[in-house]
Formats: sequence, structure tokens, C-alpha cells
Amino acid sequence: MMAGIYDMAKELGNALARTDEYQALRRAAEAVDADRDVVELRNKLHALEEGMEASLRAGQEPDEESQEAYREAAEELQTKAPFQRFVAAQSNFDKVMYKVNETMARGLQDGAKSRIILSS
Repeated sequence: MMAGIYDMAKELGNALARTDEYQALRRAAEAVDADRDVVELRNKLHALEEGMEASLRAGQEPDEESQEAYREAAEELQTKAPFQRFVAAQSNFDKVMYKVNETMARGLQDGAKSRIILSS
């Protein structure tokens, strides 16, 4: 029975990969990775995050300059069209996944009510 569940999970993954929402997300992610300004901003944010995390691990508050540089880079990233399209595509795919999870939860509830026990 367990193999059947894994086969169904693989089929679900394949079906999700073929949705318009997933295809849009994949294209948006590729566009973000291909945009030099976006990549540079993401790299800058990552470096600033690492520095601020190191400060916090050392028990120190990150300096104001680093915090301001992070805020500015994050705000600039949010103005970039490829990044905006990626965020929108991610949100749309998240809605699909929410509905899938909601449907599986209903299936679990219905399955729990069943008197038939399947061996694993």
C-alpha cells in the first residue's frame, strides 16, 4: 500500500509541474536569475544578512549602517519588475498548493472515518 501512496504523490508532483501556475513560477525564477541587477541585489542582501547574523551570534546588535544598507537594498529589490513578477507567481502557486493541501486534509478526515484498515 505504501508504494501506491508514493506513486500517487509522484503523480501529484508531475501534475503540479504541468500547471500554468508552476510554469509561470519557473519562468519568473529563470528571469530573476538572468537579471543582473536582481542577482547583484540578492548577493548584496545575502552578504549583509551574513554580517548581521554574525553580529547577533556574537551577542551584538548589527550596526545602524548595515541595517540601513539592508533596508535600502531590500526596498530596491522590490522595485525590480522581474522580482515583482516572481513574487506574484510564487503567490499564485502558493494558492494552488494551499488548495491541494486543503483537499488532502479533507481526504484524511474522510479516510479516518472509514472502517477499512489498509496494511502498509
